[in-house]
Amino acid sequence: MLKTGLLAVALATLCFGQAKKPLDIYFMDMEGGHSTLYVSPSGQSMLIDTGSPGDRDVDRIVAVLEAAGVKQIDYMVLSHYHGDHVGGLEALAKRIPIKHYVDHGASVEPREQVAGFQKMYADLYEKAPRTIAKPGDKIPVAGLDITVVTSANQVIKKPMAGAPGAGKPNAACADFQPRDEARVDPDNPQSVGLVIANGKFRTINLADFTWNSEKDLMCPNNPIGTVDVYLTSHHGIDQSGSPALVHGLRPRVAIMHNGTRKGGAASTYSALHTSPGLEDIWQLHWSWTGGLENNPAGVFIANLDDKETIANVIQNPPTPMQFGTGGRGPGAPGAPPAATTATAAAGMGRGPGRGGHTGPAFWIKVSAQADGSFTVTNTRNGFTKSYGAK
Repeated sequence: MLKTGLLAVALATLCFGQAKKPLDIYFMDMEGGHSTLYVSPSGQSMLIDTGSPGDRDVDRIVAVLEAAGVKQIDYMVLSHYHGDHVGGLEALAKRIPIKHYVDHGASVEPREQVAGFQKMYADLYEKAPRTIAKPGDKIPVAGLDITVVTSANQVIKKPMAGAPGAGKPNAACADFQPRDEARVDPDNPQSVGLVIANGKFRTINLADFTWNSEKDLMCPNNPIGTVDVYLTSHHGIDQSGSPALVHGLRPRVAIMHNGTRKGGAASTYSALHTSPGLEDIWQLHWSWTGGLENNPAGVFIANLDDKETIANVIQNPPTPMQFGTGGRGPGAPGAPPAATTATAAAGMGRGPGRGGHTGPAFWIKVSAQADGSFTVTNTRNGFTKSYGAK
């Protein structure tokens, strides 16, 4: 009898310990590119995108993989084939085993942003399984429920089973205003977008899915329902993140994977600040265009410019970048403010939309429990905030 009782206690303790394991999400600093790591309670991993070409972003990804204790990538999701999303794949595949690839299928763009990418990618998926994702598909990471909601500019329409608010009319659709997307790179709306759930906790990553296609996804009825954590679509630039999307999702927390000059668009902040139920915005960078009025408090920002650069940007605000609407020459949208110090001048010599710092790159970590509660941590300063289950 005693042995039976001890066995029952041991099993209960083991099950309790397993139930307490969270979904860990690592939003990495790709300087306005994208790479996010998901580690399930079972220990399996999914990486979405690999940042830009070169050693910097791959080194940052590997550092996070090591911090997370990840020895292999079980599912490598390539949202679409732009350089700031897939540029690091070839180098990363040489440094860690990748067991399965997921993408939207063939590129729709006539010219590759990463030269020779498709041939290199084909060589990789000859050695490991490849899945071409379709809306409604599941990515079978043990311990999670991962649903494809967008792919190849197709969207899920059937309401997601058990999702709060799924299938209900989306009131934010009434004021939707379409945009001219003639200059939008055509592979952006092809993005593989996912809803990831750990029990009651739900988060969404739509990569670079664009404004007009968001209406197709969210209107007139919202098939996704509400989420707890929303990764701002398209780095927080003005090609994505419509109120129809954001207000329909009603996130409690938004995380912006921006660079200093990429992301932080006025329309993005407006949609977030007016979104019902939003509690906080966390950012990978202090946004030059956000300025004092829109950037959150410093404790919520993972990477900061030096004081001289920030002071100059505040005193000489840059013209907001208008993505997909034209060039960025002197005086054009996106031109940086005149530098007043040597340090600021060096910082403003970076490529469009991305910072060039090569020092520490801090990430934002979310740890989510199956009851819907979660914590968010800024690894730059150790600031952590907890959000209770609802």
